[in-house]
Amino acid sequence: MGKKLYVGNLSYNTTEDSLKERFEAFGHVESVRIITDRDTGSSKGFGFIEMGTDAEAQAAIASTNGQEVDGRMLKVNEAMDKPRDDRSRDNRRRGSYSY
Repeated sequence: MGKKLYVGNLSYNTTEDSLKERFEAFGHVESVRIITDRDTGSSKGFGFIEMGTDAEAQAAIASTNGQEVDGRMLKVNEAMDKPRDDRSRDNRRRGSYSY
């Protein structure tokens, strides 16, 4: 179990401070980041929270997944590493292509 959590289905009005406050009930919150649109700065409706320990992260998942926050039912689970597709993205930048 990882310490980094994915938090989805966030209200666009939810703030990083309010999320941190809610998750501090389960232990030390190392970081909170709500993902925003780079052009508008608006929330994309999901974010990531890093808890201090695996046990704290597990307690946070068990207690908050499916709970209503700001009128939305949260989806909370262990964050997965983003898959890297270096081959297609990096090769396009270099001007070469793999077929």
